[in-house]
Amino acid sequence: MEIQTNCKCGKTHIFTSEVIVKEGALQELPGLLERYNAKKVFLIADQNTYEAAGKTVRQIIESQVKVASCIFSEEGLEPDEYSVGRAVMYYEADCDVVIGVGSGVINDIGKIVANVAGKPYFIVGTAPSMDGYASATSSMTRDGLKISLPSKCADVIIGDLDVLCQAPAKMMASGLGDMLAKYVSICEWRIANLITGEYYCEDIAQLVREALKKCAENADGLLKRKKEAVKAVFEGLVIGGVAMAYAGVSRPASGVEHYFSHVWDMRGVAFGTPVDFHGIQCAIATYHAIRLYEMVKQQTPNYEKANAYVMAFDQNAWERTLRDFLGKGAEAMIALEKKEGKYCKDKHPARFQIIAENWDSIVKIIEEELPPAEEIARLLAAIGISTDFSAIGIDTACARTTFMASKDIRDKYVLSRLAWDLGILDLLAQQI
Repeated sequence: MEIQTNCKCGKTHIFTSEVIVKEGALQELPGLLERYNAKKVFLIADQNTYEAAGKTVRQIIESQVKVASCIFSEEGLEPDEYSVGRAVMYYEADCDVVIGVGSGVINDIGKIVANVAGKPYFIVGTAPSMDGYASATSSMTRDGLKISLPSKCADVIIGDLDVLCQAPAKMMASGLGDMLAKYVSICEWRIANLITGEYYCEDIAQLVREALKKCAENADGLLKRKKEAVKAVFEGLVIGGVAMAYAGVSRPASGVEHYFSHVWDMRGVAFGTPVDFHGIQCAIATYHAIRLYEMVKQQTPNYEKANAYVMAFDQNAWERTLRDFLGKGAEAMIALEKKEGKYCKDKHPARFQIIAENWDSIVKIIEEELPPAEEIARLLAAIGISTDFSAIGIDTACARTTFMASKDIRDKYVLSRLAWDLGILDLLAQQI
């Protein structure tokens, strides 16, 4: 258990998960289950993760405990109502511990099942591919909308380097891509704190920066399956989850670049359009978000220009665009806006004044937190990720509308919200 008290931000930060990252970590399972007085385990995996580690997990523990399981057989498993419902139908009431074997989708499902059942949850990571291992939320699709549902933070996180180093190269690249997104998330967290007064903790931000630095320094060794590089990324992703747990919000680990990915996921559900690994999508979006922030730095806030843009904004027309672009998922976003009121024209002048008065500080934050876009491009090249949207099946028109729609995903102040306030949203979109 780690507890940090009396933080300067005014919060007490608590993280209680046990994290084991080393070679042969799976052999820790018998002792862990004994400590949790487990007599029966519910195992969740898909056909790939079962082969990667689930079968070994079962062999290690089945002489000690009974095992019930849900092994998803379909490719392209979605974290939605169907998958959670299926797992629940396989769950047996006398299970003492839920063990997920996998990464993103399996972990999201496992956390929800364990939370609903009120049981301890272990996650055995099979790839350093995403930052949800240590988060207390699950990224799910509900009614066509990508949302973060409160679930359960894993009680035990196991990263066996012998398993992780055998993960598909693309999944490892996805993990580093998800880490690189933290450049933007920390930058936007600071900007939001300045403009909206949103909660911010410098200690949490620094925790993420240090993990990100270690990942970037080891990027060249990742696809060579060097254990120190794989360990750096996996631990960095865990720290991203810890940061979210400390903050109580997703701010330390996701920003506008994640919303690009969420929009593409929603379009995939609605229309069957191309969807890639979350971290790959975030990586490409990170590069373009930084490019746009470099353009933002060159701006000078102009109230007449911004006010004219805001006054001309047609909410009804924009809602029609969202419906055409996102299908059913748009309805939840539109309903959310009715509660949030981020497009309220009466509130814009006061927010613009704060932006204008603090413009030098905003530019300084951008300069302090974001590396040059060219550096991101170099890191992505080292792990085989293109900076071109077309590499993941996204054309220019879709990318531009995605950027504009990113402001509607959550009530979170991100680049597209700042651009709307400045009256340059359309201008930036045309630069994509």
